[in-house]
Amino acid sequence: MSKKLRILVVEDESAIRDGLVDVFVFHGYDVDSTGDGTDGLTKALTGRYDLIVLDIMLPGMDGYAICNEIRQVDRTQPIIMLTARTSDEDIIQGLKLGADDYVAKPFSVAQLVLRVAAVLRRSRTGIAQEQIIALGGGIEIDTANLAGRRGDETLAFTRREMDILEYLYANRERPVSRDELLNKVWGYARDSGIETRTVDIHIAKLRRKIEVEPGTPANLITVRGAGYRLRSDG
Repeated sequence: MSKKLRILVVEDESAIRDGLVDVFVFHGYDVDSTGDGTDGLTKALTGRYDLIVLDIMLPGMDGYAICNEIRQVDRTQPIIMLTARTSDEDIIQGLKLGADDYVAKPFSVAQLVLRVAAVLRRSRTGIAQEQIIALGGGIEIDTANLAGRRGDETLAFTRREMDILEYLYANRERPVSRDELLNKVWGYARDSGIETRTVDIHIAKLRRKIEVEPGTPANLITVRGAGYRLRSDG
């Protein structure tokens, strides 16, 4: 019998928290939960969870701070943030801190279950082969260790960011559409109706790391009407 995947739900609204616990248990997950941010961080740092579903507005410590603390010690821990804030700035903040995905409140339970399954599937089947990606501007990326260098500067990547780079690198001879990235990297069905803004936000994060001039990218370029293409020196 296979071991159940473990999910930690950190959500202060008891009705939502209890509902999520019931839904995830119904779908076969082992679920733990808390309504307090400080307690949520303590639980998350034990490393016992396959996924953390994290609300932003929490007592004790907000979701942004929790996500940041987790990423200081573990860049691979899958995290989905729940947010009632849907402006680009709020979403960018969560993804910038290393969240793998976000779901806006009020949300469809079916959509959340879909996103949870996709994040878990990708985190458990990520590419593990060692590979160095060389980009313009003297940038080198070590895919196996989620790290890189730009001159004397050390670069750190999340698992999701590296998944994107690896997929773009494997298909560097052509542009890759947002829908294809959602399907191949996030694991969403092509007809799932998931918005593509999260792709653009991750691309913007990557450009700040792998471009000498992020405003005029030379490595990760936009091909109008077609998507994104990675130019490699390797």
